[in-house]
Amino acid sequence: MVHKSATLAINEALERRLKAGEKVLHLGFGEAGLPVPDFILDVLREAAPANHYAPVTGEMAAREAAAGWFTRRGYPTDYSQILLGPGSKPLLFAAIMALDGALIIPQPAWVSYAAQAELLGVDTIKVPIGDECGGVPDPRLLSEAIAQANHDGVKIGGILLTLPDNPTGTVASQQDVDAVVEIARVNNLTIISDEIYADLVYSGEAPSPLKTYPEKTLVTSGLSKNMSLGGWRIGYIRFPRNDWGDTMRDTLIGIASETWSAMASPMQDVAAYALSEPPEIQEFVTKSKRLHEIISTAIWQEFVNAGAICRKPTAAFYIYPDFDPLRDILAAKGIDTSEKLAHELLTKHGIGTLQGSAFGDVPEALRLRVATSLVYGRTNEQRWTAYDSEDPLELPWIQESLEFLRDGLAALRR
Repeated sequence: MVHKSATLAINEALERRLKAGEKVLHLGFGEAGLPVPDFILDVLREAAPANHYAPVTGEMAAREAAAGWFTRRGYPTDYSQILLGPGSKPLLFAAIMALDGALIIPQPAWVSYAAQAELLGVDTIKVPIGDECGGVPDPRLLSEAIAQANHDGVKIGGILLTLPDNPTGTVASQQDVDAVVEIARVNNLTIISDEIYADLVYSGEAPSPLKTYPEKTLVTSGLSKNMSLGGWRIGYIRFPRNDWGDTMRDTLIGIASETWSAMASPMQDVAAYALSEPPEIQEFVTKSKRLHEIISTAIWQEFVNAGAICRKPTAAFYIYPDFDPLRDILAAKGIDTSEKLAHELLTKHGIGTLQGSAFGDVPEALRLRVATSLVYGRTNEQRWTAYDSEDPLELPWIQESLEFLRDGLAALRR
């Protein structure tokens, strides 16, 4: 039986509590947390009458804009290498479907990777992440896992990376990525690189296997995170410009034609505009990224102060605290799994998070995925104020959220 995505389920559960008037701190859902700027709304209003079926691959202008997005980042791309879709999620699903063999995923990893593979009957091999960052399997453990799979006669089709990472809110170094790339090249494996958060690295450039392994790398992305357009469902995938890439592209076009048909026509115009990155788009992403960093770092500090171990966030709007130092205190309350820990925080202290086991982590590990971006405000006015503020931590509703979190974590320790 296939269950509802854990991230969607926690979001709906927390929203029900909020609408019922309960005091809840919503740290459970990875939505970018900002309203839609007027300059994007203007594009959609003008495009709204378009009700025709767009080409399966996407309109030329939108594909060219997506190709330009990659090219400006040092990865020369032609429009023919781009396929648009209704969000990056179905494109990831189609890419996993097109693989020939099992899929290696980091442990922990975004909830949908393993679920999509299960839907497709594709075996997954989980390889733990390293100490410094998430999204990339530890290279030593990756080599061991591949050797074991070969010994067991398991054919591996590819490796899925998340750059930057959800759930840990960290970004791997290019050196980390290159170590995985070398293993993939030796074993002739496809890399699927989920780069939906690539524009939200706090400092420096986002890494990518495209730098050293462009010939067998598929990159998925979209406008859900950098432009806060999750509900508009705008995604795209880049294929290599070679025979293998052409085959994969044609395969995914076939899958698309029999499933989602095309991305919504009005959204094609939005994609063409946003992906061309005029100055107002660049400013929006830059200011959004600053807000994400300030709030994520502040929430990270609260968990560290409460005694949890946690990688400091370096991208996006997540942290992944580990409560192992408090294991004895929590065990006295009957809390010995991440699911019980998340349940305790929500039901006793009104703090909504998501258990690490939902991301494929071992159940007894006391780790949680904490999303930080819904702290910006409950109304568009509050969110725009946070976006424009020189010091968002001084805003009363953000201070209230941090105090609520601090009090709840203190009570958890008692």
